[in-house]
Formats: sequence, structure tokens, C-alpha cells
Amino acid sequence: MTTQTKIITLQELAEKSRQSREQGERVVLCHGVFDLIHPGHVRHLQMARSFGDLLVVTITADAFVNKGPGRPIFPDTLRAESLAALDCVTWVAVNHATTAIPVLHAVRPSIYVKGQDYKNPEQDISGNISLEQRAVESHGGEMRFTEEILFSSSGIINNHFEVFTPETKACLQDFRVRYRADDIIARCQGLRDKRVLVVGEAIIDEYCTTTPMGLTGKGVNVIAARYESNELFAGGAMAVANHLAGFVDRVTLLSGVGRDDPYAPFIRSKLAPNIETVFYEFESAPTLLKRRFIDKSMNKLFELYFYEEEPLSETREAEACDWIAKNAGSFDLVVVPDYGNGLISARMVQALCDHARYLAVNTQVNGGNRGYHVITRYPRADFVAVNEPELRLAAHNRFDPLDGLMRTISAKVHAQQFAVTQGTAGALWLDGTTDRLLHIPALSTRIVDRVGAGDSFLSLASLSLSGGIEPELALFIGSVAAALDVQIVCNREPIAPVSMFKYINTLLK
Repeated sequence: MTTQTKIITLQELAEKSRQSREQGERVVLCHGVFDLIHPGHVRHLQMARSFGDLLVVTITADAFVNKGPGRPIFPDTLRAESLAALDCVTWVAVNHATTAIPVLHAVRPSIYVKGQDYKNPEQDISGNISLEQRAVESHGGEMRFTEEILFSSSGIINNHFEVFTPETKACLQDFRVRYRADDIIARCQGLRDKRVLVVGEAIIDEYCTTTPMGLTGKGVNVIAARYESNELFAGGAMAVANHLAGFVDRVTLLSGVGRDDPYAPFIRSKLAPNIETVFYEFESAPTLLKRRFIDKSMNKLFELYFYEEEPLSETREAEACDWIAKNAGSFDLVVVPDYGNGLISARMVQALCDHARYLAVNTQVNGGNRGYHVITRYPRADFVAVNEPELRLAAHNRFDPLDGLMRTISAKVHAQQFAVTQGTAGALWLDGTTDRLLHIPALSTRIVDRVGAGDSFLSLASLSLSGGIEPELALFIGSVAAALDVQIVCNREPIAPVSMFKYINTLLK
């Protein structure tokens, strides 16, 4: 049997397994990513083969590998070919799902084999091992674990493949010396009981995918494009609330929406179930809609704003300020993604500064407020996260070094912690308690869409700080969240704890 003929579909594998069982043969199954075949994998598979009459192996398809940006290194076609080349492997199939559970129900192996690092279900951050064991046992099978020499594919890839820049490699190597992945994950999991309030504008992001066709002709320099599809996303403060809702038990969102809002059902459907809402209606302005026209490569061609520059009415503003005064102090963290589109008035800013126990703020610069909206409108913030243009606008300074500007602006807003995100250059962080300047390079190797990355950084870094996590580690956690976010189209989905914890494991191996 050749290597290629050993690679079959999952449906074909299920049928071959059925035939083998009917002949009294014991089918052994191994499942994993197998991104880089190393001696530990070979010994694991050889031992698994000894448990039965034939060994079948399934691998996770590329789209479902949950190890962070840049993984897998090798596509599923090559990973399957590498496994099929091993004499101990009888059949190989690709699983188009995030877990092995569909495989277990289809193949119904007599024995399902995992490595010793999965032996303790309590250490499995995904929670899948217990579910997989129930699945295999439901068909009369059993689960076994091999105890062979341990290698880390992620560690080998991080250290010997050109996945990261030399600067990022050096940073991660230094970080591994002082922090362990399981300790970081445990500290993140310890934040679950924090009460969080998010205050900011609800934004509907719309992506209209088009295919540019060229100039219209007739002497007019207008580009024509063919409409392909559109998709709506819950953006703005809703995206921040959704990020946080995965890591804490309860989030409250205070926001502004249009009266008789046609997007109300969409908004409710896109908010996580553990988010409580306090919505104030604008008198005549709609919920802000940002419509972006893009091509199939995610290049943005044009953007339209559907909104009115209308603040809340005096009555609604007073109600919001009163609610903040009465309730903000009961939250462990108040996160304010201030997009500068009219919701958050000067009185609301003062109420937040007066009553929030821990206040984290971003003031975004965008096409609707450029030049009018900077972080210095807040007289006080415990943590500030802005990007470099937002810092330079606040300082009215285009060229001076960032560290001096950070010290100047952080002093004006009395922020103990001040972060500046720089896209592919990573992020700078000024720890005001020690006057120490921290830097972390970008932790992503591939960018799908930058929209929302700053919101995810703000969300996870501020939650970490409010829970007593030290600034250096908060910077790392926020950067991990941003690295995952640039792999997501707009705000299609929030940062999931399991995804973040797996990527932390991947980075620190």
C-alpha cells in the first residue's frame, strides 16, 4: 500500500473501521494536529499500534487548528502524508472539526490513545478530554495513554523555524525564564468573579465585499465594482463587552442606541448571554453604522458612516450620569472605549472619573472625530491604552520620542499605567509606579483584519490590571489577545479563553 492510498476520507475511514470490527479486529485511533512529526510522535504511534490490530490516525484540518496565529506550519495535506509514510499507521483521515468527538462517533475505535500530557483531565484547558472519553466509551471503547519521551512541537517550531522575528524570539525566550504558561492561565482564570462595566457606543460594522471591475468609462474617473456579499458585526463597546464576557461571569454594558432601532434584534442576538444592558436612546440619531467596502483580499476601498452627530438629550444625559454615580463604584473594573461619536459627554466623563474604582480608557481617533477627540478629555484614568497617532494628537507632537510623550500625557490624566499600541511594531507600556518602560513585539505572524485589535488589547490588559496582575504580564496578555484578534474578520467572534490559553501555551513552550 502506498503512502497516498493510505489517506482516505473520514467517511471511508468509518466504513473501514466498521468492516474491521465485524472481522473481530481491534481498531486503535490516535488524533491530533501532528504539525511537526518528531521522535515523541513516532514512539507514541508505535506504542498505540501495539494495543490492537490496526492503527488509524486523524488530524485536525487547517481551518480548525486552535494553536494561534501562524499555525499549523504545514497544511493538512502534508501532515497527512507524513503520517501515512509511517509503517505503523494503517489509515489517515482529515477531521474538519475542532475536536475528535465527530471522529470517535464515526470510527467507534476499540481503543482511543492520547499522550501522557493528557492523562490528567483537570490540566486540559479545553475540557475536551473528558468529553472524548465519554464519546469513546459510549460505543464500548476504552481510552489509554502512552508514556513515551516528551517533545514539544510548538517549542521546536518556535525555536527552529522562522515563525517569529529574532526580536520576538528573544522576547519570548526571556519571558519563558520568568513565567510559566500554566501559572499565567491560572491567574487569568482567577479573574472570573470580577464585576465589569463597559461604557461606550454601540457600533454596527458592515463589510460589503466587492470585486473591482475598473473605470466606468465615459471620461469619468469612477471605479466600478460588483457587489458580492455583506456581513454585519457587533462592534464598538459591544465588541469589548463580548471579549470580557468570556473571561468573567458578569458584564454590564452601558451604551446608546437609536430610537425604534431596526438593529435591536441583531444587537441582542450578538451579545453574550452574561451581558446585562443599560441602553439610552438618542432622540433622532440612529445606532451608528459603519459600512466598509472591501475586496476579497480584505483590502478596504471606501467607508461610509450612517449617523448623526447628536449627543444624548439633557434628560437622557442626566439619567446616564445618575446611573453612573449610583452604580460605577460597585464594579471592579470600568472600561470605557470612547469612540468620540457623541454618546459620552463631558458630564459623563466627569461622573466616570469621580465614581469608577478602576477606570480603563481608550479614546479612539477616527474619520468622524479626528482632531477633536483625545485622551486628555479625561482628568483621571487608572489605565490608558491608545495607539501612536492617538498619543501624538493628544500631545500635539508629530516627531518626539514616544517615551517622553507617554510621560507627559500620562501625567495629565494621572494614569498609573499607560500603553501605546503600534501595530506590527508591538506595544509600549509605561509603568508609572516604577517609571519603567516596557516593550513587547507583535505576537502575530499573519494579519487578516486589524479592525478591533485595539479593543481586545484594552479589554484583556485592563481586566488583568484590575485583578492585580503585574503590568509586564498584563502587557503580554493584552498582546496575545490582539494577536488572536487580527486573525478574526472584524468582530465576527470575541477572543475565546480556550483560544487565548492555547496560544499562551504555544508561545511559551
